[in-house]
Amino acid sequence: MKIIIASDHHGVSIKDKIIKFLRGKGYKVEDYGTNSEELVDYPEYAFKVAEDVSKSEDDLGILLCGTGIGMSIAANKVKGIRCAKIDSVNDARLAKEHNNANVLALSSKKRFWIVKKMLNTFLDTETSFEERHTRRRDAIDNYNK
Repeated sequence: MKIIIASDHHGVSIKDKIIKFLRGKGYKVEDYGTNSEELVDYPEYAFKVAEDVSKSEDDLGILLCGTGIGMSIAANKVKGIRCAKIDSVNDARLAKEHNNANVLALSSKKRFWIVKKMLNTFLDTETSFEERHTRRRDAIDNYNK
């Protein structure tokens, strides 16, 4: 499994800490930028990560912007992406367990200690294949209006 990460200009410093943390845990991490605090448009980064994650059933993505909201909206435009904007450890667990999220969107304003807890929870949680969760994920994946 590979973890692909990107941020806008707001998330550069915490992105670097996350990369170091994940690599320290043995994960292969690819950094898609940005690497400066110069103003950028977040959709460009969200689309790059989401498009590459959508090509693999094993890869995961992490997106960072000021709130995580814009990144999650943009990433969810890519077919096959289930991006969850998370704010807590419980959000991280449920995003994986119930929704089988393959991309996380985080606020760059979160303290690093809580980001580590959320990431550990997400990465350690197994997806539930209970019929109700599978039915709901299938309904979302098959919606084509």
